[in-house]
Amino acid sequence: MTLEQFITGYDFPGSIVLLEGKRDVKQDAEKLFKLGRLLAEQTTHILFRSGNASGADYHFSKRVASIDPTRLQPVAPYKNHHQKEKLTDNFIFLDDTNLEKESAIITESKEHKSTSTLIDKYLDRGKNRVTVKAAFILRDTVKVIGTSEVSSTTFGIFYDDLDKPMTGGTGHTMNTCIRNGIKIIDQSVWMKWL
Repeated sequence: MTLEQFITGYDFPGSIVLLEGKRDVKQDAEKLFKLGRLLAEQTTHILFRSGNASGADYHFSKRVASIDPTRLQPVAPYKNHHQKEKLTDNFIFLDDTNLEKESAIITESKEHKSTSTLIDKYLDRGKNRVTVKAAFILRDTVKVIGTSEVSSTTFGIFYDDLDKPMTGGTGHTMNTCIRNGIKIIDQSVWMKWL
């Protein structure tokens, strides 16, 4: 996929594109900044969604916000998550989601096998030092499939660990996209756009 093909296919009203990935961005931070800026400058309608995490999420988001903070939509696992440098006011907080009414989020989140048993504990007891990992996976699921009040994602652009691809929370998010028919790319594609 070329940049032109991406813009033609996904720059339309209501389009939501994930910009996110691993926390360890190695020597690629500047490339993440460049992509965030490039996409924000070259598109008109896309709303860019992230997980409000450090690393790839932050680097992508900082450049989008520098162009137009209203086109950035972070989804945070709880209200105080990484609020030191608030890049936009357009937040979605997992705390505001009534998960009892969102069975698809629960089902998809339990696909992440290493935290599947924590999901029920989180639902029963809320966020604590043990269940906080479940909050992150639930947040990752919401980023992709949305809720009854939040639209689902249209496309996913990721910065992955190409030596250990599709692992951890980033892997869960990528796999959730795939299971739900949402196309994704990683840096092996988008770095050619720069």
